[in-house]
Formats: sequence, structure tokens, C-alpha cells
Amino acid sequence: MEVKDIQLYINGKFVDAVSGKKFDNFNPYTNERINRVAEGDSADIDAAVKAAHAAFNGPWGKMKVSERLRYIHKIADLIDEHIDEIAPLESLDTGLPISQTKNMVARSAQNFRFYAEMVSSRLAGEAYQVDGDFLNYTIRKPVGVAGLITPWNAPFMLETWKLAPALATGNTVVMKPGELSPITANRLAEIIDQAELPEGVFNVVHGFGETAGASLVAHPDVRLISFTGETVTGVEITKNGADTLKRVSMELGGKSPIIIFDDADFERALDACTWGIFSFNGERCTANSRLFLHASIYDDFVSALKERVQNIVIGDPMDPTTQVGPLIHRDHYKKVKSYIDLAIQEGAEVFSGKIPEHLHKGNFVAPTLLLNVKNDMRVAQEEIFGPVLAVMKFEKEDQVIELANDVKYGLAGYVWTKDIQRAHRIAQAVDAGMVWINSQNVRDLRIPFGGSKASGIGREGGHYAFDFYTETQVIHVALGNHHIPQFGKK
Repeated sequence: MEVKDIQLYINGKFVDAVSGKKFDNFNPYTNERINRVAEGDSADIDAAVKAAHAAFNGPWGKMKVSERLRYIHKIADLIDEHIDEIAPLESLDTGLPISQTKNMVARSAQNFRFYAEMVSSRLAGEAYQVDGDFLNYTIRKPVGVAGLITPWNAPFMLETWKLAPALATGNTVVMKPGELSPITANRLAEIIDQAELPEGVFNVVHGFGETAGASLVAHPDVRLISFTGETVTGVEITKNGADTLKRVSMELGGKSPIIIFDDADFERALDACTWGIFSFNGERCTANSRLFLHASIYDDFVSALKERVQNIVIGDPMDPTTQVGPLIHRDHYKKVKSYIDLAIQEGAEVFSGKIPEHLHKGNFVAPTLLLNVKNDMRVAQEEIFGPVLAVMKFEKEDQVIELANDVKYGLAGYVWTKDIQRAHRIAQAVDAGMVWINSQNVRDLRIPFGGSKASGIGREGGHYAFDFYTETQVIHVALGNHHIPQFGKK
């Protein structure tokens, strides 16, 4: 697959970086260079923000909502037209299996349609009468220039997850995509260019977090930052955005527990557990990376897991039969491998599948089980972000709640039991923003998405996104000549 070099997209035009710099983008399957990407920095961010600011104060900001939403629907239609083209690009760039990227791209179009509908039906204010003398009402207004810093895993879907509500509510956007997977961000810019949005409404500046990302966060005309990525980076963004009082939405790391009791549906829990950690190559924030098994089923479940791990198809991400592909980059591959080495040093037993010899050029880590793990080990506490599952056992309900919560993260949780009262008790006791009962990670666009503790700040999704992407303004109206104190009148 031949892929052209990538430029920045600023003020409706594809342009090189002001500095002329470029960086290489590599194929995780072969570690060969795919293309070169324009490396934006503070000068390019400034140009993009100026364009976005002008569009917000100009045609986009003055546009009727109905007209704006026609653009949103047009973007969704164009994505649908190009699914078969975008999905292979995503797999090429990320190493994600094509069977998974096709579904993710299809969901991306739905993100735009959903928010067009939400703005039409749910972007509403409130009204309060006060004794017939006053009417107080609220309206929702766009904030201004939105800075979107998106991750390298599942990039196209996660970019549209932020972009759709930002544009639908009337903001303009400067997006800094993950530098490890820039191709579909560029394709998104081409689609939006084809949709003929007014110049400056949407801008893409490729580059690195330390330069382009930091400049976006620091820019005084950027009013909000939505970030998905590592917790350490999220902390830095929060600190650096404080000087200009930016509102921030942070979807950060996770080390999510999956708790399986002895009365759970064994096969369904096994399916959900293996999918939850090994899909997306294990590079997903909501992965159930800590497995807590009731002692009475521990041996049987681990035996079944070992069989699954040995049978998972590892291979070319373009092959529709592949279930696990290569990790995003050689550096990330080394990081994940280092955690497996650390597990051995900490006293865990490592059991993994086999990588076929012909895949030696790629960043492949076989699906791996870490057994005999203690919850205070680093491999049980730190986010590995790969196809690695830490397995532990428990005997009592109170014990597993304590273990599940004894971690700095709080993004997701999964509970498997046929005892519905216990299911709700455990789910409500788990310190996590989202918990699934007897279910894999199934998303509903209407509900809030986000975590607690070190997993994030705020919620996006559904009408909850309006709290972030809009400003609530209160209008006070006097309905008569109410009493006003007359200071200084003789």
C-alpha cells in the first residue's frame, strides 16, 4: 500500500511545517518507513489557532445551528463512503487487525450523526420563574477554540469521538494527533476538506507532545483541552494549562479489574476476559488487565486461558483472520517486553503464546499470562498497555473489593456472577468510572465515559459532553418594576 507524505492542515489548506522539518512514520509489521510527516511546532500551532479563532468569530460562529449540523452529517456520509479505504490505512499505521479497524471506522461515522442528533434534541437550557417578577433562563454557547490531543491507539475513532461534539456544539478545533499513527488523522482532514467546512474550522498540526502539544496547551486563545493518553502526560497538561485557566477533560490510563466469581457463566466470562485484554493488541485504556478469580475456579479458568492464549491467531494486521497484530512502535514493544521480564524478577510465572518465525521483523508480543502475581507487584499496579494479563485469586467478597481498589487507577471494571445482588454490590464498591456486569466492554454513546483517581478528570459522551464543550450562560429578566434600592437619592 503506497501512502503519500503528510502535511499539516491549517486554515483549509495542506501545508508544510514552517520549519520545514519532517519525521519518519514506521510500519509496526515490518519496521520499515511508511512515509514522512510534517513536524509542526509553536509557529504552526499559532497559525492554526489564529485560523480557528477567526473562524469562530466569523462564518462558523455566526452560522445557524441547522446549517452547521448539515456539515456534521456530510462528514459522517463521507466517512461511510471511505470505510473500506480508511480501515486498511489504520491497520497499516497501528498494527491493529483489519477485522477490528473496520468496526472502529464505522463507529466513527456514528459519532458525528449521534452528536448532530444530540445537539438538535438535547442542547437545551432551563427556565425558572421567581414569583411572577422574574424569569431566569440558561443557554448553551460554544466555548471557542478547542484543542484536541488524541492518542495513537484506535486513532480515527478516538479523534472523531472528540471532534464530533466539539464541532457540533459550535466550537472550532486544532487537533494534535498521536505522532505514532498520523495517517488516518490526515485522511480525516482530507474528508473534512471535501465536506467544505469554512476555512479554519478544523486544523491538524502533526508533531510531538513536547513541542506541538505543549504549544497548544499553552496558547492563550485555546479555551479547552481534551486529552486522551498517559496519566503522566495528563498531569503535565493540567499544570501547563493552569496559567491560562483552561478547562480540561482527561481520559488517562487504566489498570482495570475483571472479577469472576465461582457462579459465573464460565465460557462467557472466558470469552469476555480474553477479548477484553487481547483485542486491540492489548493497547486499550479499558483493558481488563488484572484478573481476579475465585479460588474454587482458579485452576480450571487458568487452564482454559492457557488454551485460548495458545490458539489466538497472531499475524499480519491486513489478514482478516488475525486476532493480535504488532504493537505500535519498537519503543513501546521494548517497554511491554521489559514488564514481562520484570514479572519474572518479581516472582511471577509467565505463560505466553508463540510468535510465528516469519513475523520476526514486526513488534510482536504474544498474548501473555502472568501467574502467581501479588497485587503489590509493579506488573499488577502499572499500566503495561499490551497483551499481558496479571492473574490473581481471591476467596471472599470483601477481599476482592479491597484488591480491586488497591491501585491508583479507576477507569473501568468488570464483574461476572449470576448473583444479581452481589453483582450490584461489587460494581458499586469498585472505584471506577465505568463498570460492566456480565458483559464485555460494550459502549453506548448516550452514557458518560471517563474514570476516577489517576484515570481522568471529567466525562465525555452523551449530553455529558455539553458540560465540557459549551459554556452555560444565565439570562435574568425582570418581568415588572421590582424594587431597586435607591442609594444616594434624597
